[in-house]
Amino acid sequence: MQPETTVESKADVAARLRRDLFGFDEYRGAQADVIAATLAGRDSVVLMPTGGGKSLCYQLPALVRDGVGLVISPLIALMHDQVRALQELGISAAFLNSSMTSAEQQAVIGQLRSEQLQLLYIAPERLAQSATQAMLRELRISVIAIDEAHCVSQWGHDFRRDYLTLNRLATLLPDTPRMALTATATPLMRDDIAAQLELNSPELFISGFDRPNIRYAVETKTDPRRQLLGFLGNHRDESGIVYCLARKKTESIAEWLCGQGFDALPYHAGLSAETRSKHQRRFVNDDAVIIVATIAFGMGIDKPDVRFVAHLDLPKSIEAYYQETGRAGRDGEPADAWMAYGLQDVVRLRQLLDSSDAEAQFKRHEAQKLDALLGWCEITECRRLPLLRYFGEENAAACGNCDNCSSPPATWDGTEAARKLLSAVYRTGQIFGAAHIVDVLTGRSTEKVNANNHDQLNVFGIGSDIDAQVWRSVVRQLVVLDYLKADPARFGGLTLTDKCRPLLRGEITLRLREERRQPALRKKPARKSGAVSDADRALWDALRERRKELAKERDVPSYVIFHDATLMQMMEYRPASLDAMLGLNGVGPSKLDRYGEAFLEVIRNADPIA
Repeated sequence: MQPETTVESKADVAARLRRDLFGFDEYRGAQADVIAATLAGRDSVVLMPTGGGKSLCYQLPALVRDGVGLVISPLIALMHDQVRALQELGISAAFLNSSMTSAEQQAVIGQLRSEQLQLLYIAPERLAQSATQAMLRELRISVIAIDEAHCVSQWGHDFRRDYLTLNRLATLLPDTPRMALTATATPLMRDDIAAQLELNSPELFISGFDRPNIRYAVETKTDPRRQLLGFLGNHRDESGIVYCLARKKTESIAEWLCGQGFDALPYHAGLSAETRSKHQRRFVNDDAVIIVATIAFGMGIDKPDVRFVAHLDLPKSIEAYYQETGRAGRDGEPADAWMAYGLQDVVRLRQLLDSSDAEAQFKRHEAQKLDALLGWCEITECRRLPLLRYFGEENAAACGNCDNCSSPPATWDGTEAARKLLSAVYRTGQIFGAAHIVDVLTGRSTEKVNANNHDQLNVFGIGSDIDAQVWRSVVRQLVVLDYLKADPARFGGLTLTDKCRPLLRGEITLRLREERRQPALRKKPARKSGAVSDADRALWDALRERRKELAKERDVPSYVIFHDATLMQMMEYRPASLDAMLGLNGVGPSKLDRYGEAFLEVIRNADPIA
């Protein structure tokens, strides 16, 4: 029997595998500390931003410790991609899920029992099965990784009841270190994750929530399709995601984008499983596909070169927004997060919340989270700072990169305008929505205004000196500042709050954000690793084309062959031998053996640099 190695020697083995197998010269962020804790047999809660290297935190300990690593993941597509990527590295990995035939599942179980596997991916619902629990008791499990762990928290934006059964692992495999991983968790959620999973005195590792390569920008809706097209002007021939609230909207926007010359596909829960899978594979495998999706799309998408995430409707919370936008720029290169929103988005989301069967406490909590996101949309400070504060990260510096930093919004004395608007809401009975109130203020004699005799009120036309678009902005900001409530039960009818009394009595003044006539200047950010020069363009295109060919041959996403960052290094350094190529980040012996000559051939055939 092999003698037990020390924690120190296991750490050395992990470092060697990191370099030789995965091709990384060093650890990032808290990776080294997380791996050390797991090798020592301790439980942990790991918070790392998307693209921060969470998977390496459990993959390396699984390879070093005795037994098979168990990875619990909520999505079949993610399992498939991660297992294929590991197999490309020569690692023995498999998954068990409902997409497999009985024979396929039995084959994997046979591999497990004969100790041929190093990593096994399963869905959380499978752990509820007594047969699975009995099988796990028979096996030597090296480490348990619970991915997307925020799904266990009822305070989170993506609660999944199946995750609540994962606390059984505490008694089922009491001597196996467990690791809960997520990119999205507030301080309240972190405590809830540890409690719900019954982790044993877990160590908390936080690598930070900042994604400095993502540029945030928000616009108020005026002409959403025109605004989206303007944003996409900087992203032709690039991969991205456009989020919409309604299924029909994803289909109409995807069809419209195709008419504008983009390669766009819809994705929502109403499509067949076959269609969803087909569209997801196209997005993951190809270089310039846009997915137009509801929130049903995205969790676990392991595509590093998503260059933008756009929202045509308001998400449900800051957590949801952070996670959805976090799917951009996983490779560390510059990416854009853009959103167009309007008050109607808020009304629609509150209608959905009020009509749900959730408990009152949960509804109040969700309403507060929506208010927090709405407030974030209307801020005048750096957009990154309140995002980080929301997740408990204080003392960050302004990013200098978001729309507010690049083009600071002006403010104006909105005291008198606010009083006029509040008076109009009160005089019309506190039952009408924003559009009607703006019509009254600007003196528009619509059929609805005349039918209610609102053209006879003393507030009719008192705001005709202000543009209707500006009035809509005033309404949004007064809702954000809690002077007004938009009642979803009455289709967005506006009502006054107690907070408005001092303002109406003239006891306080109010400064409002000035409505932008043009969106903040949108410049296409330069690639961090350097833009591709004209001299290098032919080689860059040839390297990407060779990668695409190999990916198609092996039926894997392009990034499984090599990430863009690795191709960028090939283009920049032009290695002339396999030994030289081994020095590039992301090139380990396994990939070198499998793909090295194919890419060296491309480099040798390239025109020399003048």
